[in-house]
Amino acid sequence: MKRRILSLMIVMIMTIACFTACANDAGKTPDESDNPPVSGETDVSYDGKLEFDHSLELEYAKCFSVDYYKGGYKIAKLVDGTTMLVVPEGMSVPADAPKDAIILQQPVSNLLVSSTPVTSLVNAIGALDAISLTTYDVDSWYIDEVKDALNAGKLTYIGEHKEPDYEKITASGATVAFWSTMLTDEVKAQVEQLGLRIVLDQSAEEDHPLARVEWAKLYGAIFNLEEKANEVFNTQAGYVNEIAKLEDNGKSVAIFYITSKGKLYARNADDYMAKMVDLAGGEYALSDVGVGEVGTINMEMEAFYDKAKDADYIIYVWNLGGKPETLADFLSRSEVLAEMDAVKNGNVWCTTPDFFQIQDTIGAMINDIHLMFDADASVDALTYLKRLK
Repeated sequence: MKRRILSLMIVMIMTIACFTACANDAGKTPDESDNPPVSGETDVSYDGKLEFDHSLELEYAKCFSVDYYKGGYKIAKLVDGTTMLVVPEGMSVPADAPKDAIILQQPVSNLLVSSTPVTSLVNAIGALDAISLTTYDVDSWYIDEVKDALNAGKLTYIGEHKEPDYEKITASGATVAFWSTMLTDEVKAQVEQLGLRIVLDQSAEEDHPLARVEWAKLYGAIFNLEEKANEVFNTQAGYVNEIAKLEDNGKSVAIFYITSKGKLYARNADDYMAKMVDLAGGEYALSDVGVGEVGTINMEMEAFYDKAKDADYIIYVWNLGGKPETLADFLSRSEVLAEMDAVKNGNVWCTTPDFFQIQDTIGAMINDIHLMFDADASVDALTYLKRLK
């Protein structure tokens, strides 16, 4: 009897719940009750309209922003004033679109990209197919997917960034080009004359290492791959967050390279590579050189030696500094180098060839610097650093 009563009570409760749910859905269309519109998704009722919804939240990046509008429209702005309007597939360009905005009609494709960092981020979020032209030949690449695309004919090499093949650009039908800040005025004028709009990658202006990775979110917005872009960024930020839980080891690092003409360039104190050392738990040995500046500074060897002679570690920028393969190669650049503590203690490391090409792995690179501090003499190489012997 008790079981029968209990069963009847359960049936009554379920009946009431069903009645209530049905009443709540009464008068609603299937979309309203089952699949409520998600902000940012395509909604034809907003075709041709720009009704603001929300802005992209950024943790480190300061050189770009993205505003989301209802119906799937997005407006991205760069620090240099460039504005891009992302138009959802099948939707029209709003009459009140920002003046001079670069229109990116989704699905965005057939892009010319003359920047390895941009290509690395686009590849990392799974949108490499959107790039059709590059100014780096197959032998210049260390990203397997890019090399495969070039070999398969999915990606076309159009010559170096200083002298691209304008006929190939014209034949491609490309209308938008993403270029590094190495773009010359002459090339810019020629490319624009062909009818292409140019977007200059401003990520190199970011002073925080993770800000450069966060540019993946810009491309995530362009290609509707926000979730993947967040995943790429969060993975790299995760390395740094884990290191931050540990105590700093206080070990100092000097980062520099010497050109074939004998000029020495050290990273400025506020450059992102110097900050990578700090985030790895160390200290940058030239912390009072180029304060407030990113990039590098040309220094006389004697002045550099005075600042860096006691550094515990050297990270030599291999790509730009003559590509030394051995410690003897490195020391041949100046006899003064042999007197540095890092050299005497066997702590001279070089960046790997792909170091500046894969912007999507900066967090892992920082982790490598952290691992370098604890590496004993038997460790010859990490993922992004190689010890010179």
